[in-house]
Amino acid sequence: MTAKKRQSNTPEDRIAADAVAIAYQIHTALGGALLEGAYQVIFCHMLRKRGYKVETEVSVPIEFDGLKIGAGFRADIVVDDLVIIELKSVAAIQPVFLKQLLTYLRLAKKRLGLLINFGAASMKDQIKRVVNGLPDD
Repeated sequence: MTAKKRQSNTPEDRIAADAVAIAYQIHTALGGALLEGAYQVIFCHMLRKRGYKVETEVSVPIEFDGLKIGAGFRADIVVDDLVIIELKSVAAIQPVFLKQLLTYLRLAKKRLGLLINFGAASMKDQIKRVVNGLPDD
C-alpha cells in the first residue's frame, strides 16, 4: 500500500504521517542524489526534533528451530519502538525491498514499516507502507 494521507488512529499512523512529511521536506530541499547514509542522518535528526525516540541500525535476532542468531538483520531506523523505516537511495523500488521489510516486521514483532526511497527524481510512489497486523492488514 502506498503512503497516503491517513486518519491517525494508532501511534504507528501518527509516526508514519510525520515520517512521510519529513521525507518530502528532505527530498524537496536536497533532491535525490545523496548517499543513503546522509539521508538517514538528516531523517533521524528531523524525527528527533519532533520528539520521537529514534534508534538506528537496530539488530534484530532470529530464532528458528531452536537456533538463535543474534543479528538476523539490522533495521535502518526504529521509531518509538513501533515503526521500522527502511531508507533507500536507488533509481527505483524493487519488489524484494517490500518483501524484506515485511520479514523484518514479522521478526521484530512490529506492525508497521515504511520503505522510503530518496533516489528517484520525484517522491511520487517512492514511499511504501507495509503492514503486519494493523487493522488495514
